[in-house]
Parts: sequence; C-alpha cells; structure tokens
Amino acid sequence: MAIAEGIIVAVVAFVALLTVLTVLRSIRIVPQARARNVERFGRYRKTLEPGMNFIIPFVDRVKPLIDLREQVVSFMGQPVITEDNLVVQIDTVLFFQVTDPKAADYEIVNYIQGIEQLTATMLRSVIGSMDLEQTLTSRDKINTLLRGVLDDASGKWGIRVTRVEIKAIDPPKAVRDAMEKQMRADREKRAAILTAEGTRQAQILNAEGDKQSAILRAEGDKQAAVLRAEGQAQAISQVFQSIHRNDPDPKLLAYQYLQTLPQLAAGAGNTFWVIPSEVTAALKAVTAAFGGPGEDASAGRGSGADKPAGVGSAEVDSGAATAAVPAGQHAAAALAAAGITTGPAVTAQPGGANGSATTTGAGDAPPVPAREESSEGGSSPPETAGP
Repeated sequence: MAIAEGIIVAVVAFVALLTVLTVLRSIRIVPQARARNVERFGRYRKTLEPGMNFIIPFVDRVKPLIDLREQVVSFMGQPVITEDNLVVQIDTVLFFQVTDPKAADYEIVNYIQGIEQLTATMLRSVIGSMDLEQTLTSRDKINTLLRGVLDDASGKWGIRVTRVEIKAIDPPKAVRDAMEKQMRADREKRAAILTAEGTRQAQILNAEGDKQSAILRAEGDKQAAVLRAEGQAQAISQVFQSIHRNDPDPKLLAYQYLQTLPQLAAGAGNTFWVIPSEVTAALKAVTAAFGGPGEDASAGRGSGADKPAGVGSAEVDSGAATAAVPAGQHAAAALAAAGITTGPAVTAQPGGANGSATTTGAGDAPPVPAREESSEGGSSPPETAGP
C-alpha cells in the first residue's frame, strides 16, 4: 500500500508539473514594437503581435524577436575610386526600419550585412561617375541616389531605408595637402583682390576730394580777386572824385608827384634812373613855392604857373630871376627835400628830344648844366653850377 501511494503521488506531481510547463510554454508575451514569427512543424504559421499570445506547446516554435523600430547602422571605411582615379574612404550612416517581419526573417539571412554590402556597391557605382570635386561638393546628391537605390533593393526584404548620410570622405594625404595649398592660395588671392579694390576706392575718393578742394579753392580765389579788384576800383574812384571835387592847385599836385620819387630809387642796386620831364616842372614849382634865395616869390606865377605839373614843359615869367641859382641845384635841393639820396653829387640833366632828365652819381659822367630860358623863350648859354 505504501508503495502504491508513493507511485500515485509521484504521478500526480509529474502531471501537475507537466501541466504547469505546458501552460507556461503556451503563453508568449511580445513587447511593443517587436514581432516574433511562429513555425509549426517547420513551416511559417503566423507572426505574434505585441502583447500576450497563445501557441501550442511542443508543436509551434517561436523564432527570436525582430525589432520594428528605426535602426541606425554605421558602415566604416568604404574604399571607393572616383572618376579621376583617386581612392577615397567613405563612411556612411544608414537609417532603416523593418516593415515586414516575415520577409526580413525569411527573405534574407542577415539583412544588416546585406544592407552594408548593398551600400558599398551603390557607393562605388555613384562615386565612380564623379570626380573628387563633385564628390566633395555633392553629398546631398549622393545621399538621395543611395537612398533611392537601397530602398528599391531592400523592399523585398521587408526593410524600408529612411535615410542615408555620408559621414566622412577622406581623400589621400597628398591630395589633402594639395587641397590645403589650393585653398590657401585662393584665400590669398581674394585677400589681394580685396586689398587692391580698397586701395582703388581710396585713391578715387582722395582724387575726388582733391578735385573738389581745388575747385572750391579756385572759386574762393576768384571771388577774392573780384572783391579785391572791386575794392581797388572803388578806392581809385573815391580818390579821383575827391581830387576833382577839391580842385587841388598845381603846387599840391607837384608835391604829391615828388612823393613818388623815393619809390623809384627804392630798388636794390639802382645807380641810374630816368626822371621824366614832368619832374623838372614839378621841381620848379616846388622851388618857387618854397621861395629860394635870389628869386622873386612871384617868379612862378607867370603864364606857366597856372598849368599843372606834367602838362607841357615848365615855363617861367619873363621877370623871373633864376640865373643866380642853376636848375641843377634846384633839382638837387628838391630831391633832398623829398628824401631821395642818390650819391655825393647829384645833378639833374635835361632830357634830349624826349624831354626827360637823368641823374648821375659821383662816379658817372660829369653833368651837363641846365639851360635857362629867357624871357623871349630862347635859351642862354650853359652855366656851371655854383657852390
């Protein structure tokens, strides 16, 4: 009895354990965004959905989980030859998603490896039709072409390629050095061009400024000259009107005329200068005004005294007594009175045909005594000037 009871207890326990195991193996829980394929006697039966699923234990076989989320795979160092026969290393990043768990499980053994090899093949096909410059500057074009080709090729595997990115393109070191030199030369060229343009603009602006400055300066000089000329004209007009309004006598005019003589002798190194005939008449008028020794005070009041200095020749009245003092001494005295110093011995010489007189210094030729006019208008013999 005891043995039979032990056998019964063992059988009941075994059945209970088998029941528990059967229940456990008949239940499969699938996480969200995952999928599992079920085979029954080696044949695909169904795909388990996320949640709790029931299967027949020991009859159905559940395959590993398949991730339905978007996955990222990086493929490193794909050697590719460009159209200009340069080998470049290209690193790519692939984004894909499993859309059909049955096709991804049964259409290809390893879809990750298949996508990697397909990417390398398509890279060689796309990059082989481009040179290095296009390869470096056409990443968007390469990404678009790769995505389209990979999406079409992997569609039957139940995979959708969402994005392909070129992570790095590494040309050979010699090519990189040449590219750096080219970039440096191009930047130096642009810097030189910008410097030249800046210098050109600066010179243009400076020239325009100089032009405007010269124009304004010339206009200012013109206006100043016009105003100066107008001022001088007004001054001359006022002086002329004042002289004619006051009606000066010949003595004042002769005195003013003599005041200009120092300006004739003011030049440096003047040893010989010409005195017009009007100066002689002015000297005679001034001498008569001062009333020299041996002369009558009314000697200069003849027919020629009423004429202004500088108009015709100087004439004296027939009653004038001028023989005591020669004309040369009168001229010297008048020049000394006017402040003109011409040397130790200065005499006035009457001019020739032009009616002018000259003065000579101590080292010049001896002076010619002045002639005196008689009352009848004739000339007396020349006399030597007294002491």
